[in-house]
Amino acid sequence: MNRRQITLITTFCAAILLIGVVVGGLTLGEERLSTNLDIRNASPSLEHPFGTDHLGRDMLTRTLKGLTVSIGVGVIAAAASAAIALVLGMLAATMGKAVDAAISWLIDLFLGVPHLVALILISFTLGGGLKGVVAGIALTHWPSLARIIRAEVMQLRSAEYVQISRRLGKSRWWVASRHILPHLFPQLLVGFVLLFPHAILHEASISFLGFGLSPHQPAIGIILSESMRYLTSGMWWLAFFPGISLLIIVRAFDTLGDNLRLLTDPHRAHQ
Repeated sequence: MNRRQITLITTFCAAILLIGVVVGGLTLGEERLSTNLDIRNASPSLEHPFGTDHLGRDMLTRTLKGLTVSIGVGVIAAAASAAIALVLGMLAATMGKAVDAAISWLIDLFLGVPHLVALILISFTLGGGLKGVVAGIALTHWPSLARIIRAEVMQLRSAEYVQISRRLGKSRWWVASRHILPHLFPQLLVGFVLLFPHAILHEASISFLGFGLSPHQPAIGIILSESMRYLTSGMWWLAFFPGISLLIIVRAFDTLGDNLRLLTDPHRAHQ
């Protein structure tokens, strides 16, 4: 098999894994999350592959539902962040030197602040919860993608067909919507997918620290935070299985984004 076929197979496997996790998290019944003190802190078994927690809840079910919540947060936050990057990137490249300088300064400012610190401040200011986490991730993860979109638009502006359209009297909006925006979709799609790993990890991080989602939601960060109290008692499965599942999902999204970048690259698409 050539590199393209291997990339397609890898992409398909990663997509199937992610879809399976979401479907599993949405279809598993709530009865396995009910309190059952008779089987609390049970080690992994055939009936409970990930064991149970201190309330007798099935950890496999909690992990799948937590991953589903994280993926949902990642979808919303990554979409909002990509939209911000698209708007600011196009404005910087098309609205003159003053706007370009202001947006470039803003990009450098956000890139100079650690993501986790800015995310915690924004989430805490907005009162935490789902709204605070999504807003924090969306407002801190756009700069890198905005810089890429700005550079792509700057290159497209000098293209011959764009110059001809301008000489024919076409407006900036017409040129942007007909000539520039369609060429940005591959970069936007890849950037959107590659934002997922950062969004999911940062959501889990601030939820673990207590600045994110509500403790009543089955988020991975909440599960890992709860498990810290029981690790010294030898209950390793409470943290191991949710943690390794989170890393697998993050790696799957990362692989999906890298493969999409290879498939949309005209220099590598036919290798």
